[in-house]
Amino acid sequence: MIKYLGSKRRLVPVLEAIAASSGARSALDLFTGTTRVAQAFKRLGLLVTAVDLSRYAEVFARCYVETDGDAIHQRELEDALTHLNALPGSAGYVTDTFCRRARFFQPFNGERIDAIRDAIESDYAGTPLEPVLLTSLIEAADRVDSTVGVQMAFVKQWAPRSYRRLELVRPSLLAGTGRAVRGDARTIAGSLGSFDLAYLDPPYNQHRYFTNYHVWETLVAWDAPAHYGVACKRIDAKDPATRSEFNSKRTMPAALADTVASVDCGLLLLSYNDESWVAVDELERMCSHHREVVTLAFESARYVGARIGIHDPRGVKVGTVSHLYNREYLVVAGEVTVVRGAVAAATQAHPALRSSAPLGARASQRRR
Repeated sequence: MIKYLGSKRRLVPVLEAIAASSGARSALDLFTGTTRVAQAFKRLGLLVTAVDLSRYAEVFARCYVETDGDAIHQRELEDALTHLNALPGSAGYVTDTFCRRARFFQPFNGERIDAIRDAIESDYAGTPLEPVLLTSLIEAADRVDSTVGVQMAFVKQWAPRSYRRLELVRPSLLAGTGRAVRGDARTIAGSLGSFDLAYLDPPYNQHRYFTNYHVWETLVAWDAPAHYGVACKRIDAKDPATRSEFNSKRTMPAALADTVASVDCGLLLLSYNDESWVAVDELERMCSHHREVVTLAFESARYVGARIGIHDPRGVKVGTVSHLYNREYLVVAGEVTVVRGAVAAATQAHPALRSSAPLGARASQRRR
């Protein structure tokens, strides 16, 4: 799993417990990202639909959600990985753009990325192995990058991991099938069908995943785009069409309200936090078309940049970080008995929810 802003690694056990207790058979992960949550639902045997606007997230969803791990020809996959790992490096777009002009990877690994990506395009495009091999490449590149986790900048000195040789490994595929959909959540939420359970983890602020992970976008698109700035971001990042309503304080509340209202599900789970643009009571109002709404909360460490501190372009530390933790919210909405069962399962699965009164006891219940 790649380093990812807003990862729900700590929340996954809670979501798994809720899904298991609810008896859900189908699930929607509407802002799937790395598909961590979608994979957890699929692992429980649910039929999962994973949705995201980014190219790289669609590839992850095609690999981990849509692909049936039992149906993949294992020898073919191993042979493909062996073949790609044995390719000699060949300098191309990645080496020039992300190793020489920027410093996301050391050049010897950039050359390997170029060679492997070219081979995937020429030998595996359109085959069942394509999303699996692309996922393996992105994950391999993430293990040898020289960033703090996002691609808006790179570290001043090469990160120790960047000296390692890039190596493709087999992704941990899951048995069963699902559905991968690329699209804008607000636009397509109402057309996806009905689900027993839906999980929404919308962007919280102005930081755009399209630019935070522009290298992965380019690795998937493989379109050698013009670029700008020190980080060599894709030129289409300046195109308004690549901007999401969820990344604007002015448009985000209405976009989220419309999306929540459009999702057809028996149990709705909505993630948010206290650094975002929408207050808890407003989130609860958005979900109030369900018979019962309960909000749980827990403390969570902020992104890695908060621990590292704020630095100027010369690498000199400036300013101070205000806090290292924030409060994460999980709004649970649905029928009364289902919500109460979900809350009980959540508080049992998460020690903090069980031990802290505001966390387990903060329950705003709205009944129609």
